[in-house]
Amino acid sequence: MVTLNRIYTRTGDDGSTGLVGGARVRKNAPRVAAYGDVDELNCLVGICVTLANHPAEMPIRERLVVIQNELFDLGAELATPFGSSFEGMPKTGSAQVGQLESWIDELNGPLLELKSFVLPGGTPLNAHLHLARAVCRRAERTILCLHEVEPVGDNVLRYVNRLSDLLFVMSRAASQSVGAQEFLWVPGGSRPTPVK
Repeated sequence: MVTLNRIYTRTGDDGSTGLVGGARVRKNAPRVAAYGDVDELNCLVGICVTLANHPAEMPIRERLVVIQNELFDLGAELATPFGSSFEGMPKTGSAQVGQLESWIDELNGPLLELKSFVLPGGTPLNAHLHLARAVCRRAERTILCLHEVEPVGDNVLRYVNRLSDLLFVMSRAASQSVGAQEFLWVPGGSRPTPVK
């Protein structure tokens, strides 16, 4: 188990930070950017967990709690230089990717067929799930940048790619579960002019 007794160490005052295993790198290194974006995503998922308080949203909330823990595992994996694994180190596996796919299929099944792109909004949970989806896509791009200079685990990019799909489906399911309207994109030429 992790013990955190000291919060500040002053060791990062020079712009460096420690990776798992003790190696020090610049705080703007690709690996740090990758797990930093995953950390930001986890914070947003935490907001979604907090917002999912309607009884109909509980299935989404329960899955988000699992995802929060998996994102923490993913962050630890990204904070560990490739080839420097430690005993008991969490690694993103194909089973986690498969679970996300299963949840996508389960939540997407009852949804109305989409004939347009969806705009975020309608409920706080819907809007924040869309925000989490967008940050997840950014994390995926940042992890890909890391992967181009240092290898990442085999399932890391697959997991993050699938998670963004799940967050999109969750946003739609969240609205439908409480009977809220979904807002569809209306392309520029066909948008009504606002009343003055």
